[in-house]
Amino acid sequence: MPIFLDPEANSAAFALPHSDGSFSPDFEAYLNKLGKSRTSVVLAFAPKAAGTYLRAAAIEAVDGQLVRTVHAQGGRDASFYLPTFLMYYAGNFPAQTLVTHVHMQALPANQHFITALNLRPVIMIRAIPDMLASYADMLEPDPLSPDNWLNISLPDNYPLLEPEAKGDFLVEILGPWYASYFATWLEYEAEEPERVLILDHDSFRADPAGTLEKLLAHSGLPRSPAQCRAALAWEDRGRYRYNKGVPGRGRSRFTAAQIARLARQVDFYPILAPLQDTLIPPL
Repeated sequence: MPIFLDPEANSAAFALPHSDGSFSPDFEAYLNKLGKSRTSVVLAFAPKAAGTYLRAAAIEAVDGQLVRTVHAQGGRDASFYLPTFLMYYAGNFPAQTLVTHVHMQALPANQHFITALNLRPVIMIRAIPDMLASYADMLEPDPLSPDNWLNISLPDNYPLLEPEAKGDFLVEILGPWYASYFATWLEYEAEEPERVLILDHDSFRADPAGTLEKLLAHSGLPRSPAQCRAALAWEDRGRYRYNKGVPGRGRSRFTAAQIARLARQVDFYPILAPLQDTLIPPL
């Protein structure tokens, strides 16, 4: 179906931002006006934090449409693709509410984009060892599929490694991404607390419907507790890669030395100090 955009939107599609990702004042004012014209649900969860499951529930609750908002999934450290948002805001495509799920750090260019389009991202706090344990489980059936990778290249010999060596790889190569991810979002949330919603995985497990209700209200799409409960389809959560979600499972997957290395990665970011025991639960 052809999509017709107004001349201003067509010009915006080809306008380069500044090198840091910021926009000229006129261009930013235009994008901000567009961003206020429609609502959206933006889940910027880290991998293995129930994002796929919650996005499915959000789609059900708001009769939304899952939209790929990055240039390509093969670029695993996501950055938004402006033409997709221009089609949504200026071209009304899709007509349903946009719901997107991106494994995105709140790096400066991403912050400029989010602020310019008045997006309201949501993240989830979960223990890093537990997420890496879930990630390790996801890799086992087909470890060399690039669909599973996040900003890394998996070595060809990964399937042949012993479990501890696989753990070393995930801790040393992927662990720093998680530490940086949480640091960037905590920094952004400190600057714009009304824009970023931070959820807690343990609270989500205790009250999934309440978590969904909070997520949708933050996105400007409030739904009742009953509507949220109906949208969750808890018995079908395995279809959406929400396999275990059990707190503490990272302790049984990784050695004490590996977890100590993860803790050291988190230590590099002072802003994460208040979350130290949440991100790296003590024994």
